[in-house]
Amino acid sequence: MSNSDEANTLKLITPTFTPSSSSTTESAGVTSIIKSLSLIEHVEGGYFAVTDVSNTFVPSPYPETPLSQRTIDLVNGLPADYDASKRRLSTTIFYYLTPNRPMGSFHRNRSRIIHSLHRGRGRYVLIHPDGRIESFIVGHNVERGEKLQWVVEGGVWKASFLLADGDGQSNSDGLLISETVVPGFEYADHEFLSQERLVEVLPDSKAKALQWLVKH
Repeated sequence: MSNSDEANTLKLITPTFTPSSSSTTESAGVTSIIKSLSLIEHVEGGYFAVTDVSNTFVPSPYPETPLSQRTIDLVNGLPADYDASKRRLSTTIFYYLTPNRPMGSFHRNRSRIIHSLHRGRGRYVLIHPDGRIESFIVGHNVERGEKLQWVVEGGVWKASFLLADGDGQSNSDGLLISETVVPGFEYADHEFLSQERLVEVLPDSKAKALQWLVKH
């Protein structure tokens, strides 16, 4: 990507919904989806529910040391049955961004994640290990390049935020997707991007443009 292309991409990465406090009531439509799918708040932002956990285990390809102590602290420790020597073959969740919880903060995972769209629109922002910034819209207008499926490889920083359901609109019933993690998800393999790390992986001007997507 040329410098001008990347500059144009950064101009598109601006908030479209203002996050509200967790006490703010979601709309009736959003609340219905949350209730129907038994979703709960996610530490990254938005809501989630685990939908599949493989019963097959594989040897862990990762170091035994957790990727981030900050993540472990935020989720109140690893599960009692966690075994660093193995991982489940795969795990799958629903993930839902809403007008009151419209952003998934920058984070990375050791594992590969396959995403599938169910409803709504959103923008994804990726920072690759070489510092390259990638951004795209997920939505149902495939003729205009919106994605129905996308993959984020392990080690790539990922953030996402809600877009209106259509161009020129200002409303949304949320972005609902599925994420399948291979090997299966563990918080030991998860890390949030910090403001300090952001300026290490990106030049200052680019870091400033993306700092609003960093978890505080």
